[in-house]
Amino acid sequence: MPSPTAWLERNSALGVPLFRLFLGATLVYGTQDNVFSRERMLEFSEFLAGNGFPAPLFNAHLSAFAQFVCGLLIAAGAATRPAAAVMVVNFAVALWMVHRNLPFSANIAPQAMFFGSLLLVFHGAGAFSVAAPLQRRARSSPAGSLAGSRS
Repeated sequence: MPSPTAWLERNSALGVPLFRLFLGATLVYGTQDNVFSRERMLEFSEFLAGNGFPAPLFNAHLSAFAQFVCGLLIAAGAATRPAAAVMVVNFAVALWMVHRNLPFSANIAPQAMFFGSLLLVFHGAGAFSVAAPLQRRARSSPAGSLAGSRS
């Protein structure tokens, strides 16, 4: 009789891509209002100013567009590690500058974004991604095998 978790073990490669889709979609959804509305971007800028950020309008654009673009990249599995690394920095700054004096319950969402991004920095996009076929092709080509060797 198969193990109750046999199906999960056979399909474990789905876990990271499903998580990646959730994280990417959350980043895009959470910032699309700032990206597509000048009024909302100005509100975000005022929020940053109220929390002591220098150059709040610049940093509002930087953070909102970084989250939006990195969310798209993460969801697609393209440049996942660099995009996730940008989000680690973004959310580390947010946690330090905005959330450090708030109760734990107010920090769950930014902590989830921080640690989820950190997971993707270490793990990468996983099997079902834009990058997966390119990585397989690079590993199987003679040039790909030479690129990783030292003479």
